[in-house]
Amino acid sequence: MLHPPKSLSVKITLAHQFLLQQLRSKSSRRYDFRDHQDIDGDKIRFPRTKQREGEGEGEGEGRIHLLKSRGQHILTNPRVLDAIVRKSQIKPTDTVLEIGPGTGNLTLKLLQASQKVVAVEIDKRMVEILDTRAAQNGLDDRLTVICSDALKTEFPRFDLVVANIPYGISSPLVAKLVFGTSPFRSATLLLQKEFARRLLANPGDSEFNRLAVNVKLVADVEFIMDVSKRDFVPCPKVDSSVIKIWPKAEIPNVDLQEWWAFMRTCFTRKNKTLGATFKQRKKVMELYKLSVITGCSEEKDGNCCIGDSFRHDEGDEDEKEEGGCFEGGCSSFSCLGMEMNLFREKIIGVVKSSGFEDKRPSKMSHEEFLHLLSSFNGAGIWFHNHAKPGMEPM
Repeated sequence: MLHPPKSLSVKITLAHQFLLQQLRSKSSRRYDFRDHQDIDGDKIRFPRTKQREGEGEGEGEGRIHLLKSRGQHILTNPRVLDAIVRKSQIKPTDTVLEIGPGTGNLTLKLLQASQKVVAVEIDKRMVEILDTRAAQNGLDDRLTVICSDALKTEFPRFDLVVANIPYGISSPLVAKLVFGTSPFRSATLLLQKEFARRLLANPGDSEFNRLAVNVKLVADVEFIMDVSKRDFVPCPKVDSSVIKIWPKAEIPNVDLQEWWAFMRTCFTRKNKTLGATFKQRKKVMELYKLSVITGCSEEKDGNCCIGDSFRHDEGDEDEKEEGGCFEGGCSSFSCLGMEMNLFREKIIGVVKSSGFEDKRPSKMSHEEFLHLLSSFNGAGIWFHNHAKPGMEPM
């Protein structure tokens, strides 16, 4: 029987061990505090929980199963944690809001730098760990933990936001912060790199989008640094970035619901010219109905009976048989067609007279968008149905 050379056997054994190690690292999402949470040299052990069937010996102590569905990726690099706290420019008198604190690696450093930390965490297991770690470091009197969904929770007063935000709620959470009623000085956020790039995009960039336009209407956004996916446990599929948001002291005097609806229309096809967008029959009909509901078109233009044919349908049967909304008499369908043509001409006229017929949303500034929206509203053309509940900004 032939035997492979000894050197070849060693290589095969090492390769086999390496392959097993890689498979374990990819398949396992179990986080061991005894290996990863010891950032400052403190060994924190947690009480043994009831051992579930199938768990190995000792898995109930110092370990927790991280839930991928909730985007639980624990940042473990102490240099990155220190940099986030440093860039946040925390004052000793500040109250810091942390969203999704997880096991508290960042929380402990925030507690040391601030007067108080309010941590919003949806996972009860994490809440227990946060309380335990804060108590063992003598910082529990500065920590308030709210066990709730951050998107549904009314935040208490705070000065700063510092958070490693779960990827799945990044967009609605950023919207809640910048468009919310709670004033704050700044927000230092660790986000998925691709999402951060979209938030940082400017007119003309390939990533420029409705999210960036809406957020930058009311806040300034700054890039801080990139963070490797290898700095997290378990390792996510993509890298992250730290950005900083400052609410603007003064924001444009615009109805935000109207603005969000206008941006939704413009960015449906961001690289299409506005002239082409507002010539679409479907869009004309949609804006026509909104103008009928608000009644603004009828008030702004006395020569046009926009909305009469819709209201005519609600009248008496005798009136329907006698004609239409014009003095010469017309059927409801022909009258509606005439009104639609007049309304379409009005829309195109606003776009042309404002000089935006050949403009593309992907290259327009806030000033240009605001000017065009003001021109539309001045002509009785509206984008949001104010009779319905408010829409989401993102």
